[in-house]
Amino acid sequence: MALNSPQEMSRFQRRRRVVIAGIVVLIVIALLTIRSAWQNEWVHEYIEDIGIGTIVLSILGRMWCTLYIGGRKSSEIVRLGPYSISRNPLYVFSALGAAGIGMLTGSLIVGLALSLICYTAFHFVILAEEGYLERNFGEAYLSYKRDVPRFFPNLSIYRESELLSVRASMLYKTLADGLVFFVSYPLLEFVEYLQSTHVLPVLLRLY
Repeated sequence: MALNSPQEMSRFQRRRRVVIAGIVVLIVIALLTIRSAWQNEWVHEYIEDIGIGTIVLSILGRMWCTLYIGGRKSSEIVRLGPYSISRNPLYVFSALGAAGIGMLTGSLIVGLALSLICYTAFHFVILAEEGYLERNFGEAYLSYKRDVPRFFPNLSIYRESELLSVRASMLYKTLADGLVFFVSYPLLEFVEYLQSTHVLPVLLRLY
C-alpha cells in the first residue's frame, strides 16, 4: 500500500485501529472456549501474576514511547529513547500487552500465541508505514533503518535525550488506551467462572 501524504497516513492509521479492534474481538471470542491445562492451581495463579506484570510493563512502555514521539510520528524522525533501540517500540509494547492478556488465562501458550498474532498484524502495518516514511523523509529515514532494528530492540545502541517536550493530552490518551488492557482481567476471571460452572464449554486446554 502506497501512502504518499499525511492525510493518507492518517486514514491508514484509522483503518489500522479498526482492523486491530476486530482482531481483538475475535481473540476475545476464542478465549471464551480456552482454559489453562495446568492442574496445579499455584502455577496457574503465578502465570496470571506474570501476565498482570507484563500488562503494567506494556502500559509504562507505551507511555515512555509517547514521551518521545507523541504527535510527531508522521512529521519527523525520532531517534532517541525507545526509538533509539527499535523503530517501532510502541508496537513492541503493545505485543507485550497482548502476551499479558493471554497469560491472564493461566496459559503460557495462549500468551505466546496472542503476541505472535499481534506481531504478524503489526508487521504488515509497519511495512506500509515504512514506505511512507521513506518517500517523505528520504535519506534521513534510510539512515535510521540502517542503524536501528525494525522491531526487536537492541539495547546496546540506546541513546537518551536531556530534554523532552510532550503534549500532555497525548500522554493521557496513551494511558487511557493502555488501561483498556486491564479490562481483560475481570472479563477473563468471569469467563473462568462460567467455564468452571459449565455455562461455557471448554474446547481447548493449553499449558
